[in-house]
Amino acid sequence: MVRERVSDNVYVFTSELYAQVNAGAIVGPDWSVVIDTLAYPEETKEIRDFLEVRLGSPVRYVINTHHHADHSLGTCWFSNAIVISHSLCRQLLETKGREALREAQRQNRELLDIQVISPDVIFNEGEISLRVGKRTLKMVYLPGHSSDGIGVLLVEDRVLFSGDIMMPLPYVVDGDYDVMIDYLKRIPQMNLENLVQGHGEVVLRGEVGSTVEDNLDYLAAIYRHAKKAARLRDPEGYLAKIDVESCGKSRILLNGLAEELHARNLLALLERMKK
Repeated sequence: MVRERVSDNVYVFTSELYAQVNAGAIVGPDWSVVIDTLAYPEETKEIRDFLEVRLGSPVRYVINTHHHADHSLGTCWFSNAIVISHSLCRQLLETKGREALREAQRQNRELLDIQVISPDVIFNEGEISLRVGKRTLKMVYLPGHSSDGIGVLLVEDRVLFSGDIMMPLPYVVDGDYDVMIDYLKRIPQMNLENLVQGHGEVVLRGEVGSTVEDNLDYLAAIYRHAKKAARLRDPEGYLAKIDVESCGKSRILLNGLAEELHARNLLALLERMKK
């Protein structure tokens, strides 16, 4: 796990084991807030020990930006924390989340100690805020990657933990293409100092607009290819020839997962075209 401080008492933790997943922490005068967790138990426990043992700051809240396992399963290692999410996140954790964990545990006994934790506090419309010392954390709805996605904005620092709507390679398989486009366009309007993506490097102030634009260009490219494929006799064969680099993204992104995720994006959009 890599630890980076992006502002005073604001940390980002990046997995070295799976797809550069990011989690975050805001350390207050008496307690801390954790934003998402990492994919493997040992990494999330390292976050917990850094905050609670090394810094002496017990974790009072865990915020789930969405239900996907690589961001949410580590919640169970913060047994005394209050968990906050969107209402759809709670629904999806209790259905798809529990089912996915049971399947994973059948294949890997090392996961038997993990539990899906249902959020204690949820919101549905608008936004909710949390005060940590002199800081305001504003939770805002940011769907597109998934229907339950939220971001966490540190108002005074202008730092956004975006969840997976922002990744080095946009991923729409479990989300909605049009919704993602809509909400991505809102991010540059937030006047951010730093943007912590759900995966990958922290985006600095001067790069936020261009990084979002690169993602929009990629999404437009795969949409064009899926639309063309839908008119062909062998659409899957056509899409198999469209590599990620021809759509403007590097194949080495996300520890080499980019090509696989790109192929899934194309097929998901094709299915949408057929419907």
